[in-house]
Amino acid sequence: MKSAVSPPIFPVFRTINCRGRLIDLSEPKIMGILNLTPDSFSDGGKFNSEKNALLRAEKMISDGADIIDIGPQSTRPKAELLTAKEEISRLKGIISQIKKQFPDTLISLDTFYSETVKFGFDEGIDIINDISGGMYDDKMFETAAETQLPYILMHVNPGYEEMHVKVVPDDIVLALNYYFSEKVEQLRKLGVIDIILDPGFGFGKTVAQQHQLLDELQYLSFGTFPLLVGISRKSFIYKPLGKGALDILEETQKLHLKALKNGAKILRVHDVAETKKTLDIFLEN
Repeated sequence: MKSAVSPPIFPVFRTINCRGRLIDLSEPKIMGILNLTPDSFSDGGKFNSEKNALLRAEKMISDGADIIDIGPQSTRPKAELLTAKEEISRLKGIISQIKKQFPDTLISLDTFYSETVKFGFDEGIDIINDISGGMYDDKMFETAAETQLPYILMHVNPGYEEMHVKVVPDDIVLALNYYFSEKVEQLRKLGVIDIILDPGFGFGKTVAQQHQLLDELQYLSFGTFPLLVGISRKSFIYKPLGKGALDILEETQKLHLKALKNGAKILRVHDVAETKKTLDIFLEN
């Protein structure tokens, strides 16, 4: 049952502090996905060399990406669990090379290991993107506080093995708000200032719940924190349509537009050029 409370009025602007650089999120940003993995579900093995990773980053930036999200580990169902040392080995000099060639582009690091975050911080990352909500490494929140980087807090089940198990609460929006409020309090107590919320599309939620979240994004945190939406090539879109991950570009852009209208401030995507067109349509209206 939907709440009778009126949707909040979104802030006129919101900034995050990326290593002393204030990023204004009043105009939504595009985060391009750069997977360095051989086994990611839709682009595994394409960009797991330094040369190909740099070419991919260059292409996404030219297409309109404001942020490059670098992922050294796949989190698809049944993926191999890597150690922090293995993640760091995959990252090599890619972060520093991208920062050197594209100094104005923000780099986020997709990891749930504090050790990887520390490596990334020394290499120049601007944002921490942790799918685990600090639950897969008990040093993560402390490390986020030490670095003072913006922290992306995603909703997910507590254990690594359970991240894709569908646990159905009575009210998914209420459940996420309880989760976020608890985690935000922990982060605030440690001194983390800039927090971005990610509902965790594709992680332990039914198809219906994920569409409900898109419809009711405005109720998550009631406009207190910026929202990141990552639905690109997710199975809750393509499986009900009987399609593949690479065949839902049009459907995904329609959902991206809905997300933007409902308050999303960052879209995490594979298809940057097409998403830029969607963002331009949103900004024109």
